[in-house]
Amino acid sequence: MKNVFRFAMMALVLVVVALVSALTAMRFAIHGQEVQVPVLVGLTPAEAERAIAGSGLQLEVERQYYSPQIPEGRIMTQVPLPGTKVRRGWQVRVAQSLGPQRVAIPDVTKESERAAEWNLRRRGLDLASTAEMQFPGASADQVLAQSPPPNANQVSAPKTSLLVTVTANPPAFVMPSFVGQPLGSASRTLQDAGFKLGNVTMAPPAPASAATPNAGSPAPAAPAQPSPASIIVVQTPPAGQKILSGAIISFEVR
Repeated sequence: MKNVFRFAMMALVLVVVALVSALTAMRFAIHGQEVQVPVLVGLTPAEAERAIAGSGLQLEVERQYYSPQIPEGRIMTQVPLPGTKVRRGWQVRVAQSLGPQRVAIPDVTKESERAAEWNLRRRGLDLASTAEMQFPGASADQVLAQSPPPNANQVSAPKTSLLVTVTANPPAFVMPSFVGQPLGSASRTLQDAGFKLGNVTMAPPAPASAATPNAGSPAPAAPAQPSPASIIVVQTPPAGQKILSGAIISFEVR
């Protein structure tokens, strides 16, 4: 019994030793791949590339900002921060200084979007984003507002956002049924709702009797013309179809 207990204890000790060894080896393997991020603020991108080359890190110039403190072309900020431990191959993102603001922000309101973009780019500014909105009384493709505003000072980035007008979509309706109604009342309803009356034609006459007419039968009468009292039998577009304000509606009547 003592031998069995002794064997079990030895096996347990060996398992614990194996686990500790495995964890220690794993920890060394993980931390052996870690490097410390150096200080890149104040360096040029070329100098920063050389500073991290031996650490296996990668550099990405993500943004550019105006700065009265950091000289033009130098790195302003970095992520991760200096001293942070990261794995080899990690990407260090930096922002580069454009120096003090030297470009006046132009007034591009009331210009078209294309003219405003050209006006910005010829001054060395970029278009950050464009938002669109419908504005009653304003023509389409017109700049309503901009950010930063004209002649703004202490601008952080060389980018301008625009708010541009777009054409308002005409209201949509569901086509009602006018079949069985007099042409006159249907026409007034359409005009009052902002629609237009299109072609009004007479429906084909009912098929003639199969009997052979007598030689003395009178000649067929001339086809009737549409009148306000004519009854609508077919409409275009049909009932239930989506139509826009100002659409043209045509009828066949009898």
